Amino acid sequence: MLVVEDDPSIAIGLRINLESEGYEVHLAEDGERGLELARTIEPDLIVLDVMLPKRNGLEVLHDLRAEGRTMPIIILSAKSAEMDKVAGLELGAEDYVAKPFSLAELLARVRGALRRGAAASAGQGGPPPRARIGFGDVEIDVAARTIRRAGAVVEVTATEFDVLMCLVGERGRALSRDDIFRRVWGPKHHGTPRTVDNFIQQLRAKLEVDPQEPVFIQTVRGVGYRFDLVEPGKP
Repeated sequence: MLVVEDDPSIAIGLRINLESEGYEVHLAEDGERGLELARTIEPDLIVLDVMLPKRNGLEVLHDLRAEGRTMPIIILSAKSAEMDKVAGLELGAEDYVAKPFSLAELLARVRGALRRGAAASAGQGGPPPRARIGFGDVEIDVAARTIRRAGAVVEVTATEFDVLMCLVGERGRALSRDDIFRRVWGPKHHGTPRTVDNFIQQLRAKLEVDPQEPVFIQTVRGVGYRFDLVEPGKP
């Protein structure tokens, strides 16, 4: 695990408590060092502060996702910096925790993110029974938890895949944001409907021909979202 945090007291406190939970922890004090370590050690999870010297956390997150690295990343941001949270989720963060944070809450978020990552590696996550699902130019290999579009691999995070499978598993049925959030993140996770909206936007950007006019991942006004497997006008 990698913690990228420039406040020594927070970084050391996190290291002590995470190591007491049995995790191997590496520390980086600025964004450049964090990016270097992330590429070198390929940690199972990154706890990433937004306000960092040399390179901020959002830039680090952007670069890692652009390189196709899908390890869970939990961003830390000031409670008042709502736009940092939104930007982080849109860039592919798995989760965010507001500063000042409860250590118990952060540890719970870490465990949840690692569980989702482990499920992705093991090919779990409650998918529908069909091994492969195709729509448009997209093909999902459910068992391998991989997605291809026009033959090219689409890089998605474990949580993005779980959100997609949540919708696909109930194809044709509208799910509320609360339904999706509860199924993917669990009942004890504290989040907002905006969290689900951000992941839907990311999936549309990666899978829809026109994300502004989605064909498959539909918005159901006043309810939430619905996945339509069959394209309009096709049998």
